[in-house]
Amino acid sequence: MDWTKFDRYLSEYLPDLRVVCDESMSRHTSFRIGGPASRMAFPTNGEQLVLLMNYAAECGARPLVIGNGTNLLVPDEGLDRLVIDTSVAMNRLEKGEGDTLIAEAGVPLARLADLACKEGLTGLEFAHGIPGTVGGAVCMNAGAYGGEMKQVIESVTVLFPEEGVRTLSCGEMAFGYRRSLLNERPDAVVLRAVFRLKKGDSAGIRETMRDLMERRKTSQPLEYPSAGSTFKRPEGHFAGTLIDQCGLKGLTVGGAQVSKKHAGFVINIDGATCADVLELIAQVQARVFAETGVRLEPEVKIIR
Repeated sequence: MDWTKFDRYLSEYLPDLRVVCDESMSRHTSFRIGGPASRMAFPTNGEQLVLLMNYAAECGARPLVIGNGTNLLVPDEGLDRLVIDTSVAMNRLEKGEGDTLIAEAGVPLARLADLACKEGLTGLEFAHGIPGTVGGAVCMNAGAYGGEMKQVIESVTVLFPEEGVRTLSCGEMAFGYRRSLLNERPDAVVLRAVFRLKKGDSAGIRETMRDLMERRKTSQPLEYPSAGSTFKRPEGHFAGTLIDQCGLKGLTVGGAQVSKKHAGFVINIDGATCADVLELIAQVQARVFAETGVRLEPEVKIIR
């Protein structure tokens, strides 16, 4: 893409917006994988984001909105796209009316859970150890240890490029297992969300969060770069268990490996490339299907 017109627009209409050229995506994904993005922008508020998305669509810049990049696999050759990072500045978080919290898309889930604990509000303990941000968590109905976003969301404010900004109720978000209405609208962008919680005891909430974090550290390969659980849970099964039963723990392609600690994780053990991870995923899928008849579907979002 010829970025000349796009750059001229930004300098004229969004002069205060920070934009970086040829920014390595490996610095912005938890996998530590990915080549350069042609442009990366860091909006500071929803208004900037709306203007940026609108113009990007007009000039064919193919915007990709990210938070902490914890569920992304990006090509080694990079992206000739506009990447919009909400995690740096779109991260305002506040106590709302009653038992609610209001969070912008770039707020880390750990910070959200910490504020809930401080305010004596229960319901977000499960989110404390999830490394993503509010925007991505809402889109995929992130969850762990029996909790998920749909249990605590009251409303979500979303930018639909051709319709404008709308605020959707929890029911309108059509949450399901690791999905929401936004899976069918990949052009839509979460701006902020309101969380409806319940009163609880701060000390008890903190203890629950500590217990869940200890369970994560014990069972998951947090010491290696990864994108979290590599595969969605197939109906009636657990992906990690199936992979383990097929003897695939430790299977390695280049710098990518099926974790020896938890088979549900593909990890970056030594400079893994996107190609390494994709090949490893394909080998795991083929072996599991051949031996069990179960098709594993990636939970990691593969960016093209």
